[in-house]
Amino acid sequence: MTQFDSQIASFNAEVIINAPGRVNLIGEHTDYNNGFVMPTAIDKNIQFYLKLNGSESSCSIQSLNYNSCYKFDLNSPNSNQEEWTRYITGVLEEIKKLGKVIKGFDCIMLSNLPIGAGISSSAALECGLATGINELFDLGLTQLEIVKLSQLAEHNYVGTQCGIMDQFSSVMSKKNHIIKLDCKSLEYELVPFMIEPYGLLLLNTNVSHSLSTSEYNTRRAECEQGVTILQQWYPEIKSLRDCSMEQLQNHQSQFDPLIYKRCEYVLEENKRVSDAALALENKNLKTFGELMYASHQGLQNKYEVSCKELDFLTEFSENNEAILGCRMMGGGFGGCTLNLIHQDAIDAYIADASLAYKKVFNIELTAFTAMPSNGVERIFN
Repeated sequence: MTQFDSQIASFNAEVIINAPGRVNLIGEHTDYNNGFVMPTAIDKNIQFYLKLNGSESSCSIQSLNYNSCYKFDLNSPNSNQEEWTRYITGVLEEIKKLGKVIKGFDCIMLSNLPIGAGISSSAALECGLATGINELFDLGLTQLEIVKLSQLAEHNYVGTQCGIMDQFSSVMSKKNHIIKLDCKSLEYELVPFMIEPYGLLLLNTNVSHSLSTSEYNTRRAECEQGVTILQQWYPEIKSLRDCSMEQLQNHQSQFDPLIYKRCEYVLEENKRVSDAALALENKNLKTFGELMYASHQGLQNKYEVSCKELDFLTEFSENNEAILGCRMMGGGFGGCTLNLIHQDAIDAYIADASLAYKKVFNIELTAFTAMPSNGVERIFN
């Protein structure tokens, strides 16, 4: 039994929800450019325990991990609380905008998601709560409505202008598959993820540089600036997804070199996602790994969202024959590297990488494995 089991048992939840984190195998910073991504939910999660409390509008949400409780009234939520409460407020307000009626409820949350690892604990929080409220009040929201309202919660109440990938993968994933998602049309394909004897290993740098949120929004603005430039010749281009490499190259002289470099990365990364899906379908893990390394190089040198810790771990992996591919994952400036590694070599590699990382940065490395899992789902107890 865990230290929280007695609290969970005495809570007498009416609805229990499992909301997973996610990894993105390839296709970084392409989602808000209407491009392609390749994410999946993983076997690390937040669990939500919800019940009605009989009131009209009084609510309580407790995080067991952080011994923190957010008490509020549905009619006047307090936006001056801790940052995690803004995700809560956003989800509930977006549900209300859809004309759905919510009454008083209580919720406790328990997470085994490593915070700051770039595996989207925020989307798990949003989509898990939205699914729990949908089930508790029988609101009839579709999976896609939950995806979209969770994204809007982050835009409107947290201030991160995220794409739709995190929320989509949190809800729509299927065990032992990855999603090839078209972020423009939201059409998607479930691709079997048959990689044995290899596995996925995440190495957490345990750094989170302060640039992460501000630079994320800056990169989005830089891409939009590139689209504005291209529209002088191609008014039909609404996002970088609509642009070909030839069109971009034809007008390179009209671009600030920095903006050109950002746009070039996005177009190249979109192609890498399509190539990676084909490699998986053909069970060509060597090519898949090479595309992962190419993705990191683009993120490091053209999109400039990596950091010295992520670059060190990626470079450290390159001469290890047990590793086929490695890249930074997530928004950047910290978080994890994702490694495609032979399962027999995982323990030894963690030890070697941890020693080398501690020697250079004097920071303890943490590691965990992950495999594709189902998206948000109700657990029937």
